[in-house]
Amino acid sequence: MHPRNVWQAMRRPGFLLSPWPWRSAAYLLTGAVTGVVVLVGIVVSAVAGGVLAVVLVGLPLLVLTVLAGVPVAWVERHRLRLVDSDPAPGRHAEPAAAGLWAWLTTRLRERATWRELGHALLFAGLLWPVDALAVTVALLFPLSVAAAPLLMATVGGGQEVKVLKQWTVTTWPAAFGVAVLGLVLMALCAYVLGVAAGARAELTRLLIAPRDGDLSARVVELARSRARLVDAFEAERRRIERDLHDGAQQRLVALTMTLGLARLDAPPGPLADQLAKAHEEADRALAELRELIHGIHPKVLADYGLEAAVADAADRSPVPVDVDLELPGRLPESVEAAAYFVVCEALANIARHSGASRAEVSGRHRDGRLCLRVRDDGRGGADAAAGTGLTGLADRVSVLDGRLSLSSPPGGPTLLSVEFPCDPCEPTDRSV
Repeated sequence: MHPRNVWQAMRRPGFLLSPWPWRSAAYLLTGAVTGVVVLVGIVVSAVAGGVLAVVLVGLPLLVLTVLAGVPVAWVERHRLRLVDSDPAPGRHAEPAAAGLWAWLTTRLRERATWRELGHALLFAGLLWPVDALAVTVALLFPLSVAAAPLLMATVGGGQEVKVLKQWTVTTWPAAFGVAVLGLVLMALCAYVLGVAAGARAELTRLLIAPRDGDLSARVVELARSRARLVDAFEAERRRIERDLHDGAQQRLVALTMTLGLARLDAPPGPLADQLAKAHEEADRALAELRELIHGIHPKVLADYGLEAAVADAADRSPVPVDVDLELPGRLPESVEAAAYFVVCEALANIARHSGASRAEVSGRHRDGRLCLRVRDDGRGGADAAAGTGLTGLADRVSVLDGRLSLSSPPGGPTLLSVEFPCDPCEPTDRSV
């Protein structure tokens, strides 16, 4: 795998023969040059703005001084690519409206703007001299030592040469010995350049594009994408339910009625028997299709809300169910759907596994949260990890920032609780 930054490259045996030492030197050298430009620009704009502020002309210059960190950070993000190929995105939000004023107000209110201003001031006052010193010590000094024979042949006229203006070399063997020493120093200083550039890049990233900020942004985006997927999934379920209800189910109803009329008109005999069998098969297919449609997304949930849908599920349960729901009205569609399917799965598990004689579904909406409880008087001992389907429901609840808990000691009773943060919403046309 190709190293993505200078730290990874330094751990490899071929670091000295790779481009990374030169990329490190280029990063530090361009940092020194850029720092000088930033220093001059900030000083000039701040002084000119302060002097002209008395006549209000300097106020725009002062604003530009405050915003100086924004272009400096943009340049630094691009320079980081020399020693670190990981992206360093900005933290600026998009303005709510178009225009210069909206852009300025958005930038001046952002924490990222002030963080970048602090980086620009640190860059102009301290970091670029460190870059220049690192390049001088780790690159120029070894090069001047390694160039001793060349300097002796040119500047010294073949007689003598001063190395680093400190040591005088008067013989060719000594000059070549110093050159070998310079090459060794260059190899060692290549690592010094890598360390300096890596540390400098990490400091820059910490100030203008912290990695934990990247992680936080990714977590937020992941949560939003999961929520969008849930909404899209629910919309697709409703579409499939409508297509089956308005299409295939209506055709099966018409076919069943046609077969029923044909049975009435057919004389007794083999044809009547075949029509009777076909009519019964059509009835069974229609019943199965209705159950399938109800399982995909019950129409009563879309039309009348969670209370009516839970009451309908309780009526269809083999175990008698008491329902006690008090809701202020309609809730968000995703919450209604998740809560309904939690109740349905719980009632199905009660009927299949609990041996209960009675169950209860209760729920309230208080303090911005929907709280549901499903309780039964069965044998208990339920385990969410034992393939009861509750693990998938817990994942679905967590997507909506909800919580699902199960209490089922041996001997019972079993209590399933679920909470969703939500607020009541206005009724909408949910048929589309």
